Amino acid sequence: KDVRTRFWATYGQVAKEHDDEFLERNNSDMDIVLIFSGLFSAINTAFIIAMQPNSTTTVLVQDTSPNITVSSSTASDKSPNGTWFQGLAYVALSFSLLAAFGAVLGKQW
Repeated sequence: KDVRTRFWATYGQVAKEHDDEFLERNNSDMDIVLIFSGLFSAINTAFIIAMQPNSTTTVLVQDTSPNITVSSSTASDKSPNGTWFQGLAYVALSFSLLAAFGAVLGKQW
């Protein structure tokens, strides 16, 4: 019995050290993922807003300065490449938010 007790005590100690090291490493990795996905989402959102044909910034400029004419793009100005780029921007934003959600779940687990 004494041999088995020492084995399980040693096993418990080694397993705890391994688990603590694993959790520390993955916790810092998830912090990096959260920071990167937050910055990427913010920049990507700014580009998506700028790509909108009737963005709120154009409306705000027109409301605050009635003497200045601001040319806004219409639906006929859209090219298929612009539509593809906008779609890819939305997909990238979705994946970035999904990665942030996964990192938050991982940190809480």
